[in-house]
Amino acid sequence: MDFLVPSPSQSGHSWKVLLVDDEPEVHEVTRLVLGNFRFEDQPLDIISAMSGEEAKAVLAEEKDIALILLDVVMETDQAGLVLVDYIRNVIGNHNVRIVLRTGQPGQAPEQDVITRYDINDYKDKTELTAQKLATMMFASLRAYRDIMIIEANKRGLERVIAASAHIFSHEKSSEFASAVLSQLATLIGMDRGALYCKLDQGNKADREHILITAATGDFSRYVAKPADETLPPHIVETLRSALSGKRHQFRRDHYVLHFTDSHDTESLLYVGEAWNLSDLDYKLVEVFCTNVSIGFENLHLNQELFDSQMEMIFLLAGAAESRSQETAMHVRRVGHIAEFLAREHGMGEAECEALRYASPLHDIGKIGIPDAILNKPGAHSADESVVMRTHAEIGHRMLVQSKRGILKLAAEIALTHHENWDGSGYPRGLAGEDIPISGRITMLADVFDALGSHRCYKEPWSQEKIRDFCIQESGKKFDPRLVQILLDHWDEAEEIRARMPDEPIA
Repeated sequence: MDFLVPSPSQSGHSWKVLLVDDEPEVHEVTRLVLGNFRFEDQPLDIISAMSGEEAKAVLAEEKDIALILLDVVMETDQAGLVLVDYIRNVIGNHNVRIVLRTGQPGQAPEQDVITRYDINDYKDKTELTAQKLATMMFASLRAYRDIMIIEANKRGLERVIAASAHIFSHEKSSEFASAVLSQLATLIGMDRGALYCKLDQGNKADREHILITAATGDFSRYVAKPADETLPPHIVETLRSALSGKRHQFRRDHYVLHFTDSHDTESLLYVGEAWNLSDLDYKLVEVFCTNVSIGFENLHLNQELFDSQMEMIFLLAGAAESRSQETAMHVRRVGHIAEFLAREHGMGEAECEALRYASPLHDIGKIGIPDAILNKPGAHSADESVVMRTHAEIGHRMLVQSKRGILKLAAEIALTHHENWDGSGYPRGLAGEDIPISGRITMLADVFDALGSHRCYKEPWSQEKIRDFCIQESGKKFDPRLVQILLDHWDEAEEIRARMPDEPIA
């Protein structure tokens, strides 16, 4: 793909030329001859330096000099060549074009200089008529422009690759969209920000009122609001044009990018107040957005696979609970409460999310317990208790062979969620920190929710009674720190229970 770099004609700047010579007359004549010179409709900005040392000072301040007209003999016989070495090898500037001009060619033979030094042309001052000087200027500036095109392409593609790698590291749709916006802002230096809209092909109401689902900068306040009610009419018109035409829309001061994935889900990416974007910026955005389209598609495929796996997990967990005449909502609540406790405990977001999906399988081993024991209304006999307790190891054996991280975590939870803090639990009699944090959290979440729910052998307990039990068992059955977290956030835990009430058993 071809890229373009903004020239001075696009940016309103001139071409900077550094003239290094110890003869004032050379500066005067050069300025006079090149006074009306223009390249790509822009004039020259000639900067004078009377020595190699002065030139170094100029180069430290001016980073975008296109051409250096350099005398060889100045403060020393080799001052010009010393400066060339400094430019190329010390400060590492290989983009600027360097033309050596000398009035004493014998001091620095042309063939030897060109062989040993990275210069672009070598001229005897007596040869440089006005026409030849102009020809040399055209050739040198054209070479500089082309080099800068290549450099801009390289830097731009590096930014695209870095930005694409960043967005591909996000696995959630909301995080992915935010990452796209932030990386796009970094890519082309947007000031005000951008916004993102996602639309379902089958939802007519959604398409009528385009909902803003992510935003950065000044547009952040519009998240979760309809675009047609919050944005100026001309912007809404561009969004609708992109949606109806299913293609990118570029306007003078903003643009909207349109994407569609294999599920017919459409996405709109609005970038506002991005004035004077160069052709290179547009091309970079196009390449980046191609990567974004691939990323969106992969995200949907991964999410679909993940949702299928989670659906199977909850079906298994629900099957175990159904056999014990408990509702499947209990295992879902345990997952959310466990996630909440883990987050308050200081665990990482990924660990908290994994716990939400894995902890519902804590009692999967109940599938292997006979109905007569599993659903017995009264207390279990000693022998029945031995059988009942085997569900921890049964569940562990069912899950531990999986290569999936969530199921491996579920195996750990199944085995350890009946281990007590004081070592009196089962099946292995682990105590304190020897019990994995996943098992400790799931035990508290499970007991907290079960005590407040109806069971075949009991009625729901009151909140006060549940609190008292948790306090009483702190340091015995439960990890004291987790109990304190639950007590400090009791209302939040109860709110989770209220959001997912038990469904009536038919």
